[in-house]
Amino acid sequence: MTKPTRAELLAAQNGTLKDLIAPNLRVLFCGINPGLYSAAIGHHFGRPGNRFWPALHASGFTPRLFKPHEEQELLPLGYGITNVVNRATAAADELEPAEFVAGGKILVDKIHVHRPLSLAVLGIGAYRLAFGRPSAALGLQVETIGATRLWVLPSPSGLNAHYQAAGLAKLFQELREAAV
Repeated sequence: MTKPTRAELLAAQNGTLKDLIAPNLRVLFCGINPGLYSAAIGHHFGRPGNRFWPALHASGFTPRLFKPHEEQELLPLGYGITNVVNRATAAADELEPAEFVAGGKILVDKIHVHRPLSLAVLGIGAYRLAFGRPSAALGLQVETIGATRLWVLPSPSGLNAHYQAAGLAKLFQELREAAV
């Protein structure tokens, strides 16, 4: 894979990514929104430095470290990827609160159609806005969507300095152990 040019990154502004989703997944991972790099290359969590793929591997979700262009290999393992807001931006703080609320409603519809065992929202702020839960904490939530359990994990973005790789992998592992 070649690195996108500056022009390609700029052209990706407001672009979208196709969901990686199927019925009855074990876990549907849900990012905040695609970054410009991901939208430019057409793969979720595509920016070098994003810790999603290393956290998946370190926590035991994947047998080896996958690269973003190998995302389709998650489906046979029972995992998928979507976003709360499917509009690419340089940073999530460019999104409006109303976009999160609308994205939460779309996400609920996806859950009703595809019925994953667990939904893991990767970003506590996104979860709080999308689901109207301003005091939500990390981990398993008391609420469900039908039979789907809701989890909140930290954003794996390299911009999220609150969680280092080991701490992120530990939280992902808690989800994996509960999702078997």
